[in-house]
Amino acid sequence: MQKDLSNYRKSYQKSELLEDAISNNPMEVFQKWFHEVEATDGVDEPNAMTVSTIGLDGYPKSRVVLMKKFTFEGFIFYTNYLSEKGKAIANNPNVCLAFFWPNLERQVLIKGKAEKLATNLSDGYFESRPRGSQLGALVSEQSEPIKSRQALEERLIALEKELENKEIERPKHWGGYLVRPVSIEFWQGRPNRLHDRIRFSLQEDLDWKIERLQP
Repeated sequence: MQKDLSNYRKSYQKSELLEDAISNNPMEVFQKWFHEVEATDGVDEPNAMTVSTIGLDGYPKSRVVLMKKFTFEGFIFYTNYLSEKGKAIANNPNVCLAFFWPNLERQVLIKGKAEKLATNLSDGYFESRPRGSQLGALVSEQSEPIKSRQALEERLIALEKELENKEIERPKHWGGYLVRPVSIEFWQGRPNRLHDRIRFSLQEDLDWKIERLQP
């Protein structure tokens, strides 16, 4: 099987990214970009981000999760701590996050360290989830093999009966991570592949160093 994609072409010309037009704090730049993508048609889930970890087998692995909050401290998402990604983070907290917003021809790459959220914050978010999602967190032994879809659905039916009319507590193996960034790179597509790339790097004095990178 073979398919040649050499002729795929796209001209990037929707915007620009210049140093004199952005904040010296990357989280403020991110907030501005996020609000702009929210206000533009073309992306169903602007909070979808790729999380890359270094697995226990030494290989990097990427998967898409949903960012649930961002603050000046960093980026928050929730998952099963016993999943493949959870085990990878426990072994090596250095991760990379990536956002791609094709409707605005933009990408954001974030290098940082992941740490578990305080239990009360994970509890609060879990309580806000739909009941079906709460049950899913209990039913799924995320990343572990299972013999069939039917087996998973039968497990869910049994749990629904067991917990009928009962409040569902957050399982201890499920919760949030905060990724504290050490580097944030903003990429804006430009004509002739001469894209704008601005990187913010956290310094020892907690100030951000700003550099333009060649495309």
